[in-house]
Order: sequence, then structure tokens, then C-alpha cells
Amino acid sequence: MWGVVRSLVRPAPVDGVGSLVEVAPAAGVREVFRRFWPDARPFRRWLWLSLVLVVITPLVDTGAVLLFRVLVDRVLVPRDFSAFPLVAAAFVVVTVLVGALAFAGQYLGAWIGEHFLHRMRTRVFAHLHTLSVSFFDRRRLGDLLSRLTGDVAAIENVVLSGVVGIVANVVRIVVFAAALFVLDWRLALASLIAVPAFWATARVFARRIKIASQEVRARAGSIAVVAEESLGNATLIQAYGREGAELARFGAQSMGSVHAELAATRVGALFSPLVDLIHVLGILTILGVGIWELAAGHISLGALLAFLVFLAQMYQPVQGLGSLSTSLFGAAAAAERIIELLDEHPTVTAPAHPVALGRPQGALRLEHVSFTYPDTTTPVLTDINLTVAPGQTTAIVGASGAGKTTLLKLLLRFYDPTAGTITLDGTDLREADPGHLRAAIAIVLQETLLLDGTIAENILAGRPDATHEQLLTAAHAADAHEFITALPEGYHTRVGQRGRLLSGGERQRIAIARAMIRDAPLLLLDEPTASLDAQATQRVLTPLRRLITGRTTIVISHNLLTVTDADQIIYLHHGRITETGTHAQLLANNHHYAYLYHLHHPPTLASTATPSAGNGAVT
Repeated sequence: MWGVVRSLVRPAPVDGVGSLVEVAPAAGVREVFRRFWPDARPFRRWLWLSLVLVVITPLVDTGAVLLFRVLVDRVLVPRDFSAFPLVAAAFVVVTVLVGALAFAGQYLGAWIGEHFLHRMRTRVFAHLHTLSVSFFDRRRLGDLLSRLTGDVAAIENVVLSGVVGIVANVVRIVVFAAALFVLDWRLALASLIAVPAFWATARVFARRIKIASQEVRARAGSIAVVAEESLGNATLIQAYGREGAELARFGAQSMGSVHAELAATRVGALFSPLVDLIHVLGILTILGVGIWELAAGHISLGALLAFLVFLAQMYQPVQGLGSLSTSLFGAAAAAERIIELLDEHPTVTAPAHPVALGRPQGALRLEHVSFTYPDTTTPVLTDINLTVAPGQTTAIVGASGAGKTTLLKLLLRFYDPTAGTITLDGTDLREADPGHLRAAIAIVLQETLLLDGTIAENILAGRPDATHEQLLTAAHAADAHEFITALPEGYHTRVGQRGRLLSGGERQRIAIARAMIRDAPLLLLDEPTASLDAQATQRVLTPLRRLITGRTTIVISHNLLTVTDADQIIYLHHGRITETGTHAQLLANNHHYAYLYHLHHPPTLASTATPSAGNGAVT
């Protein structure tokens, strides 16, 4: 029979389309409890109160059942109405008390659970923000969102609800079993025969439910991955007419979830009738023995009926323990995905005793820097040597894939060099706290990063403690004040998700204002005008030049209007520096840089020779 169960739990293949996320490493219920029980410390006194209510409630229920015995033996059997008012009043009091206890227990349980869940959700979210950029480069955002919003709730089911549920069921079993032995010890012994059958059935099904639950959670993550990617790129999908392809991709993962859910449901649906069958057989056995006891005069009718009620009350928590064990294994499958996240560690960390940077002068030096991305073998940067004086502007140009943006990631210490050193004012970046380092850097990127808040909030993200006057000064310097005040709500206008309610030029000027208000000594510009048209570029260049003035600046740009003024220009080719000099010097060299320049500014009097190697399209 268990072979049939194994076949029922195995998820069916979904047209050869696998889950987009991997199943997390296995962790048992004990491991989940051990990892997260310390997080329940702030709620333990309330948990003890909840457990007190758990103990009192079955005692009151026992009183209600004993009142039923009195009703049968003192009122119904002798047909004596005189005792009925007192018994009825007692029933009312007990019912009100049971209701009050149930309300208090349910509300207290919800309060503890929701606050614990808030604490766990916040903890996981905070941990994600401690991880290095490399983690997000290799993980799917949709799956992370699925874990943060859905899987984290499973921890509460194991650590709090699971504990309370186990204690509540055990207490109810003890109380009702004691009542059974008080009423008739022979019937009580017979009734305990079904308990091992309940437990064995639950144990067999629990692990199979966990297998199915793991697939269910993985499929839920896959659905979130597809939805996040597809809806986040709605413009691209509609422009290229890929609605049908995206629907098919989403449908494949959704159907995978259907199969996984059905596999889990089949096991759960088989578990319930088996438990019910054991329950009925147990009740019928006890009823047969009880009728024989009643005929022999060993028990009264009221006591027999009360015994059957107690028996049903005891089987219910026994069955509950079995169901709880299966649900705990299912919850553990989701909790495993949270444990996997919490076991991730940042690849870039602050040293035990970081060197204080203060406000850097801005002297940068790269010595024999090489870098290879994790899990790859091809170097992106090789033996980079570069010196940037304080206040100097250095432009980095080269073909797509040359390693320009990777160089900026090293300067921000999103990654550490595979070999060589990068120093700021003579301090190795690995000896500095990454947070303090980044506080000395302002960035303006090709993809303008705006949050779905107001314009003021997005500018103040560069310096949250800035005054309103400093906010206005930064907006004026970025040539953004005029268009901001022309908006219906001015600085309180919401920019929409990723700033989509604003034009590209407006978004970039807000990004410049954010960098202005930060007033950092180092400035990193990564293709700041690449996504803008010619008119928008002209509007942005003036505030960009204001921003660059007086700061050590590293600029990546193929718009050579921002490159020609640089103090030095570095040409990267396949991760190596092949040319260094000023604009005039590199034009005179008539090599890669000159070729790139003449692509954008064709000569009018003479043709420019094509360099011997390495030419290619640029981004």
C-alpha cells in the first residue's frame, strides 16, 4: 500500500520544463526549530500565557462533558425536571467561559504569530541587504521575493504555532485520557489501542508530504521569477510581440505548480480518510465493549455517553498531532529556503579593524589589478595599472565587454580584485569598511536608479540629513529645479516605479542632483548620457560638468563630448589597458581611440586609417 503512496506523491513531469529555481538543501524540523527558536525570545512571556490558556481550556471542556453525564443520569433517565435549571445554568456558564478562553487564545496566538512573522520577515530582508552584489548577480529576484513574502511564514508554523499546537494536543490527550480512566479503566485501556495506529500513519505520510511541499515551494518561486521578469519588461515584450511566448513560459511554470500541488493534495487526501477509518474502527470497538459493560451493569448510560464524548475528544487531538506532524514537515520544506538565504554570507566584508578614511582627498591607484568573476575562468581585467590624482577626471573607453563597468564595481568594492591592489589616499580598499568607502562616492549610471517615491525623497537619498535649502541648491545645480516646480506637485511629485513617470533626461537630472547633494569627493559616471537623445544630452552635460568640478572623477562614456575634456583617457581592450593619454595625444597615436572618435566625428579632410586589430562596435 505504501508503494501506492510513493507513486502518488511523485510530481508528474511538465512537458519537459523544469523549475527555474533549485530545491533548497534539506533541513529537518529540529534544525528549523533550533535555528529560529532564539528569535522567539521577545514573545516567550506571551507564549507562556498562551500555554496557560491551552491547559485551562480542556479542563473547562471536561467540565462540560461531565455536566452532560449529570444531565443524562439525573434528569433524562429518572425524568426528574427539578435538577434541570441548575444544570442548564451551569451549561451556560461553561459555554461562556469556553468562548472567552477561545477568543483570548485565538487573538493572543495571532498577535504573537504576526509580530514574530514581522520580526522574521524584517530579519531576512535586512540580511539580504548585507549580501554582496555577486549574490544578486546569480540569483533570480522573483524567487527571492517569493521566499521573503511566502516561505518566511512557514517558520512561524514550526517555531510558534507548532509548539503551541503540540502542547495543546498533548494536554488535551492527557486530560481526556485521565477522564476516561476515571469513568471506566477497562474501556480506557481498550481505547488506547488506536493511538499507535494514528501515530504510525502520520509518520509514514509526513516525509512524503515534505517531498511534495519542496516541489510546491520551488514551483511558487519559479512563477514569481517569470512574473517579475515579464511584467518588469512589459515595454520590451509588447514592442517585440512576445506576449504569446511569455504566456507560454508562465503557463508552463503554472502547470508545474498545478502538478506539484496535486501531488501534495493526493497524499493529504489519502491521509485523511485513513485516519477517519482508524477513528471509526476505534469508536465502534469501544461502543461494542461499552454496550456489553452497560448490559452487565458496570457503567451507567450517562457515563457511557460521557465516555464516548471524551473518546471523541481524545481522538481529535491524537489525530491533530498526526496532522500537525505532516504540516510541520511541509512547513519545514519552505523554511529550508529561508535557511538557505540566511546561510549566504557576503563575499565582501569589512575588516575586523577597518582603517578610517575620513573625507578622502581622492588619490586613486590601481597596481597590477586583475579580476575574474566567481564561477568563471576567463579574466575580465588583467594587470591594470592606473593612477588618478585628486580632483582629476579620468575617462575609460573601449569596446563592449572590455571590462569598463567591472572596473567601477571594483572601485565601489562590490567585488575585490582577484590579484593586485586598489588604494585610496594610500589605503588598500580591502582595509576600509565598504560602507564608509561608498559614503565617499557618488554615482550616476546609465540606468537611472530611482525609487517609487517623491522627487524630493529620491534626491535626499544621496544625503538623508540634508536641509531643504541644500535640496534646492542641488536641484538648481543639476538644472532640475525648473522642470520640478512645473510639475503639479513640485518636489512632492511621485516618480513612479523606477522613475517611469518622468522622461529620461528628467530622471538623469534627478540622479545628478542626488549626486550633487551627496557632495562626495569621488564621482563615478557610467554612461550617464547613453540612453538620452541629443537634445536631452545637451541639457544634462552642463550640470554634469558642474558635478565633476573639484572631484576625482572616473567616467565611462561613448559620448566623446564628455570624454575629450578628461585629464587622461584610458582605452581598455579585452580587459587590458592599451592606450593612455589626453584626447589630443590619443588622436595623434591614430589607434583604437582615434578610430572610436572618428566613428562619431568623421574627418572632413582626410581619412583615418583603421587600426590593425581590436576594432568593434561599442555600446
